Amino acid sequence: MHDLALQKPGLVGRMFRSLKLPLSDPFAVFGLAVYATFLLTAIFADAIAPYDPTEILYTPEYELASDLRPGEQGFILGTTSLGRDIFSQIVYGTRSALIIGITAAFMVALIGSVVGLVSGYFGGWVDAVLMRLADIAFGIPFLPFVIVLAAFLEPSIWNVVLAMALVLWRDTGRVIRSQVLTLRSRGYVDAARVCGSSDLKIILRHIAPNILPLSFLYGSIAIGWAILTEASISFLGFGDPQSISWGYMLQDAFASQALAKQAYYWFVPPGICIILVVSAGFFITRGYENLLFPKLGR
Repeated sequence: MHDLALQKPGLVGRMFRSLKLPLSDPFAVFGLAVYATFLLTAIFADAIAPYDPTEILYTPEYELASDLRPGEQGFILGTTSLGRDIFSQIVYGTRSALIIGITAAFMVALIGSVVGLVSGYFGGWVDAVLMRLADIAFGIPFLPFVIVLAAFLEPSIWNVVLAMALVLWRDTGRVIRSQVLTLRSRGYVDAARVCGSSDLKIILRHIAPNILPLSFLYGSIAIGWAILTEASISFLGFGDPQSISWGYMLQDAFASQALAKQAYYWFVPPGICIILVVSAGFFITRGYENLLFPKLGR
């Protein structure tokens, strides 16, 4: 009982630490600033974007506003070969990227955490079955799996979310299972069993708070993977043609031979946005590693 009483404040404190911002790490601060900027852009996209991203625009002389350079006719980043505003597509692409990234990260962290908790705590045949499923997931090549899934299902940004939920929980599940294997033999867990606590109560109250930081870390990484995956399948032509995303912009620029036309203003901005968001996720992860696991920096 004494061991259990001493442990509870530590668990609560660790849960609160997982919600703190890693402001002492300059890279993490940069990542948070990038996320905040893109999040505000996605929320206020309707007010920021001057045009509908799919609208075909015309000049005051009633000519198609195609292949205009940045600044010409008042277009900030120019227009595509079909006369669509590139800046507006960048702004609305932010919304698609964050919807995919946050949803996929939540699914990966949730499924991986549940699998790791159940597998590590109960062990036996439950652990064997779940870990064999993880081995199968590790054997599936992710990008080809997403392409096949998109080919069989109706093209949608949710294909990426579904594919990540089905496959990429494996990493989170493995790591959390290893952590649970060490936690289930701790003294405060034994004390809870002696006091008559159910398995569900022990998992939720005494073990889950300790693996929450790991779930958060892997969720941060999954955001970047989801956005990068969506850009990849959209570039390959398997994305949702009705949804404007950064990957769609790259595919459109490639199909229109933007590089041959030296239209760098068309494909460089979405590429930079993808790099920034993916890098920001890894920077934030690094900052939280130092915050939650200070021994790693020693």
